[in-house]
Amino acid sequence: MARPELTRRSFASMLPALVGVTCLGVESVEAEVGPSGKMPAVMPVLHSNTFTPGPAYGSQAGRVSHRYLAGMLTAGNIRLEMHETIQEPGAEHEPVGTHLHNELWLVREGVAELFINGTTHRMEAGDIGLVCAGDKHWIRNAGPGRLTYFVVTLGPPE
Repeated sequence: MARPELTRRSFASMLPALVGVTCLGVESVEAEVGPSGKMPAVMPVLHSNTFTPGPAYGSQAGRVSHRYLAGMLTAGNIRLEMHETIQEPGAEHEPVGTHLHNELWLVREGVAELFINGTTHRMEAGDIGLVCAGDKHWIRNAGPGRLTYFVVTLGPPE
């Protein structure tokens, strides 16, 4: 039986699972962040483990998120968080934001426009975007169907 070819797109679609299985773990995402999706004042230390998505949260119509993990790495003062967001067609983009952390955006399905510092970048399933700390950004569904993406954040506690 022939082995399937590992392409950039197929690797990008597996990356969120690889992060969850091989890097870090927590006992319960819901206990850490709660159903509102807000981060606690004191972040737990993460340990090797596996993850499942937490409860849905979000405050914008046509957009819902599920957090997989959120906490501090044992090596240094580094915060790691990962969530998946689903945006329906026509949903308004998130507010323009800046953060102290870096964000890695992985498009799972659909077509996105990732706005970074005044430039809009088109992303399709399998594409990866990087938003560095301090950059102004937002993402929106730019296609006719559902947009699903993962965000992995890495940086100082906020």
